[in-house]
Amino acid sequence: MRILKFGGTSVGNYERINSVIEIVTGFIKRKERLVVVCSAFSGITDLLATTAKKAALNDDSYLNSFKEIKSLHLYTLRKLIPGKQGNEANEKLKLFLGNLQDLLTGISSLNELTLQSLDLVMSFGEYLSCFIISETFKTRGIECELLDARAVIKTNNNFGNAKVNFELSYNLIKKYFSTHRKLQIATGFISSTEGGESTTLGRGGSDYTASILGAALDAVEIEIWTDVDGIMTADPRKVQDAYSLKAVTYEEAMEMSHFGAKVIYPPTMLPALQKKIKIRIKNTFNPSFKGTVILEREKQIKFNMKGVSSIDDIHLLQVEGSGLISIEGISSRIFDALVKAKVNVMLITQGSSGHTICIAVIPSKSVIAKKAIEDELKFEILGKQIKRVEIIENLSLLAVVGEDMLETPGIFGKVFSALGRNGISVMAIAQGSSQLNISLVIKKSALKKALNVLHEALFLSHQKTLNLFIIGPGKIGSNFLKYIEKQNRHMFSEMSIRLKLVGVGDSKRMLFAEEGIPLKDWEKIIETSGIKMNIKTFINIMQSLNLANSIFLDCTAGQKIIPFYKDILSSAISIVTPNKLANSGSYEQYIYLKTIAKKFGVDFRYSANVGVGLPTIDVLDNLKDSGDEIYGIEGLFSSTLNYILQEL
Repeated sequence: MRILKFGGTSVGNYERINSVIEIVTGFIKRKERLVVVCSAFSGITDLLATTAKKAALNDDSYLNSFKEIKSLHLYTLRKLIPGKQGNEANEKLKLFLGNLQDLLTGISSLNELTLQSLDLVMSFGEYLSCFIISETFKTRGIECELLDARAVIKTNNNFGNAKVNFELSYNLIKKYFSTHRKLQIATGFISSTEGGESTTLGRGGSDYTASILGAALDAVEIEIWTDVDGIMTADPRKVQDAYSLKAVTYEEAMEMSHFGAKVIYPPTMLPALQKKIKIRIKNTFNPSFKGTVILEREKQIKFNMKGVSSIDDIHLLQVEGSGLISIEGISSRIFDALVKAKVNVMLITQGSSGHTICIAVIPSKSVIAKKAIEDELKFEILGKQIKRVEIIENLSLLAVVGEDMLETPGIFGKVFSALGRNGISVMAIAQGSSQLNISLVIKKSALKKALNVLHEALFLSHQKTLNLFIIGPGKIGSNFLKYIEKQNRHMFSEMSIRLKLVGVGDSKRMLFAEEGIPLKDWEKIIETSGIKMNIKTFINIMQSLNLANSIFLDCTAGQKIIPFYKDILSSAISIVTPNKLANSGSYEQYIYLKTIAKKFGVDFRYSANVGVGLPTIDVLDNLKDSGDEIYGIEGLFSSTLNYILQEL
C-alpha cells in the first residue's frame, strides 16, 4: 500500500487535477495499491471560513462568497467531465452545495458561529474536492470509491484542532480497507468525534490524514505531493539559491517545520515515525524529480546541516533584575504562569549570572504573557528586585537545523562570523543539548539578509555572490561593467565569486533589480525602465534591500556622494571608489570612515584613487603588516604632471 497526498495547489484547478490523475494512473499501471488523499481546492478552506464568519455577522455578502465557491466547483466539474457524461455528478454536486448553503443560512439566522459549526463548514472543502476527483476517475475507466475520512478517523471534541484517538482510528481503518479493495479517494483534514460530529485536524491536516492512514495500513511509503521540489535548504521566496535536499531525518523535518518550513505539517511525522514509514515530498509540477525522503536516522550516515528556517514575526519578553539571581525557583514560577495563561514558549535564554531571562513568543500572545509574568512576580516588582517585563517587537527567529552539528567543528564560528561580517546583530541565542538546531533572535528587518548570509556560509561555502550597486557609470564605471561582464564566468569558475549588478544610476535615471540587471543591456534597460535619479533615494533603496555581501561603487568625480559614505558603511555595505575627492578632505574624516568600516565589518577600498591606480596601498599595508616602519614616501604620483614634465 502506498499513500499519495495532493495539496491544495496540486488540485487548484481542472488542469492541475488532470495532472494528478495522470500521476495516479502511472502508479495504477504499475499494479500498486493506493490511497489518494486530497485537500480542498486552493484557497477554498480560507474562503469557507470567511464566508461562515460573514454569515454569523449578518453580512449579506456571504451569499456572494458562497456563489463564488459554488461556481468554482461546478465549473471545475464541467471541465473535467463535459457534456451529458457529467449530468449525474453535477446533480449530486448541486445537492452537496445546497447542504452548505442551508448550513450558512442557519449560521446567519442564529448570528453565531461556534468552532463546531466552523469545522462542519470547512469540511465541505475536502468533501467537494474529493467528490469531483473521484467522479472524474470513474468516467476515465478507473474504479474508485470516495472515502469520507470522518468514518474512520476519530478524535476528541477539541474543534478546530482535534486530537486523534489512534487506537480506535487504526482499528476502523484496517476494518474498512479489509473489505474495500478499490482505489480510495480519501478526504484530508477532516475527522469526527465518536458521536459523529465533524472535526478538523488543524491547518495542514491533510498531511496528517495521509500519515494516519499510512501508519494504520503499514504503507511502504507516504508521498506528500506539493508545489516545490521537496524540502529546501531555505525558503526559496527569501533565498534564491535554496535547493532541495535528498534526505532528512524525522527529527530534522520536525525541527524545520516548527521553525517555519511550510512543506510539511509537523504532526504528520509522528504516526510515520512510530511505524518507521518513509515520507517522500514530491512536486506535482515536476513529477520526475525524486524529491526529499524523510526517514529514520541511520548511524553510519552523517547528517550535518540541513537547512536554515525562520519564523518571521516574534516578540521577545525580557525579564531583568538583580533579584533574579537570589530568588529561588523564579524560572519555574515564570513558566507556571505562562502555562496557566496558555502561552507557548518558542525560545528561552538565560545567562549564567541569571540577571536576565529572555522568552520568545508569538506576537498575539506577548501582552498576555507579559501580564501573566507581572502578576506572578508582582511582589518582586514592587520590591524593585525585578524591573517590569519589557516586550521587544519586530523580531524574527531563525534556526540552523541538522543532526550531528556537535561533531561538526566550527559551526558556531561560521554562523556568527557570517552574520557579523554583514552587520547583523544577534539579540538572543539558544541551543539544546541534542545540538539539533541553533536558534537565533534577530531584528525582523534583517531576516532576509540573515537567511541568505547563513545559507551561503553553510551550504554554498564554495561560492559567494557579491551584490553590486554603482553610481556614475561614465568612462570608468561603464568600462568596469564591461569588464565584469567579460570576466564573470572566469571569476565564478576559478574563484567561485559571482558578481550581480543589483542597482545602477547615472546622472538622469536609476534602476534596481534584486534578481540582477543584465550587464550586457543595462544601458537600454535603464533608459526604458529606470526612474528619476536621486542620490538619497538610491542609497535608501540600497539600504532597504539589505542584501548580503553588498558593495557600493562610487564612480563619480564630484563631492555629492561623499557625505553619504558614513551612512552607507554604517549599513554594513562595503564601499569601493576611484573618486579622487573621496579621501581628499580632513585626515579626521578619513580616519573616521576607516573606523566606521572596521566597526561594521565591511571594506572601504580606495586604491584606484591613489598612485595612478597602481597597488600602492597594498604595498604599504604589506610593509606595515610585516613590521617595517615607513619614514617617508617620495615620488611624483600625478599622471598629469608626469606627462607635462616628460614633454618639457
